[in-house]
Amino acid sequence: MRIATWNVNSIRSRIDRVEAFLQRHDIDVLAVQETKAREDQLPLMGLQVLGYDVAAAGYNQWNGVAIISRVGIEDVQVGFPEMPVFGDPPVAEARAIGATCGGVRIWSLYVPNGRTPEDPHYLYKLDWLAKLRTAAQSFSGDVALVGDWNIAPTDADVFDIAQFAKSTHVTPPERAAFQALLEDGYVEVTRPHTPGPEVYTYWDYYRQRFERNRGLRIDFVLGSPSLASRVTGAFIDRDERAGQGASDHAPVVVDLR
Repeated sequence: MRIATWNVNSIRSRIDRVEAFLQRHDIDVLAVQETKAREDQLPLMGLQVLGYDVAAAGYNQWNGVAIISRVGIEDVQVGFPEMPVFGDPPVAEARAIGATCGGVRIWSLYVPNGRTPEDPHYLYKLDWLAKLRTAAQSFSGDVALVGDWNIAPTDADVFDIAQFAKSTHVTPPERAAFQALLEDGYVEVTRPHTPGPEVYTYWDYYRQRFERNRGLRIDFVLGSPSLASRVTGAFIDRDERAGQGASDHAPVVVDLR
């Protein structure tokens, strides 16, 4: 079974790339983030022709998550208990969707960015991560928490840590929230198969960051112990970040027995 995660930065703009990616790598389940579309706006026809079903959550042109599967989609759940809200007026954002696909419980997660450590969005991010941890502690069986975490867990996951000294993604509370999931037993399954240094999953469009490999590693797959024991390989499809009209993230792919 082959699962993948990808922040597509607008599925309507990149549906051709999504369909080609699924076929090129023979993907069974793709977790998508930042769809930027309501459910009724999703371009489903081509995916359905290819044999995929889709479960999605999207409320407006921001955020949005989805799971695209050809091995079934069961027990779909949008969000988790006591999800925090943000904004004025405060609203729940489409940042988490879970479904059982081929016997694996997959969560597509789009962790809040945080903006700056002084911004209210940063506290919202930490609260969101805390609620995710509480929910994840109750999960059982083969579970994959996948997506755009907007956290670089180590200094090696940033092209120049000095440039991020006063930025989000690398602050101790964010990293502690990520580490807490690992302490609870989840395993980040991609790094052993894609070791660094200078291995990234995100490159800003700014100043040829991709061409210069000035990136961040912020897209991960955290597996429960039983799922982690099934992992046989993983890779980052860096080539998908290249070319006209690419997302600023590269897909991350994991193979399971």
